[in-house]
Amino acid sequence: MSDRLSIPEIFALQRIAVVGFSTNAQKPSHKVPKYLMEQGYTVYPVNPGADGDILGQTVYATVAEIPEPVDVVCVFRPSEAVPEVLEDVLERSDVKVFWMQQGITNASAAAKAEEHGMTVIQDRCMHQEHTAL
Repeated sequence: MSDRLSIPEIFALQRIAVVGFSTNAQKPSHKVPKYLMEQGYTVYPVNPGADGDILGQTVYATVAEIPEPVDVVCVFRPSEAVPEVLEDVLERSDVKVFWMQQGITNASAAAKAEEHGMTVIQDRCMHQEHTAL
């Protein structure tokens, strides 16, 4: 897809929904979004199992229910759960990037996200990629 965004273009976007944002401060799924918040990004935690807030940010059960614009969806869920996450994301029209964190891949979901005009990143860590810039 020719309109695929580069890594620097992705990090120029400001609003990131993190699916699977953990309340456990020791997990990468907590550390990575915390790092992104510290870098000035707006991060929306998405975790149906968590109530209230994480790091002062309102937690949402789904990406679809976030009332603000979302540029990037960062997925911390098992590879087999990715199609369900994508179905939720497709309820919106504003998501430009569907990012699966390190160790997470799903070819069919990636193809479907690309068909819907999203740039797809698989098996890469947002923290590592941001640090590398």
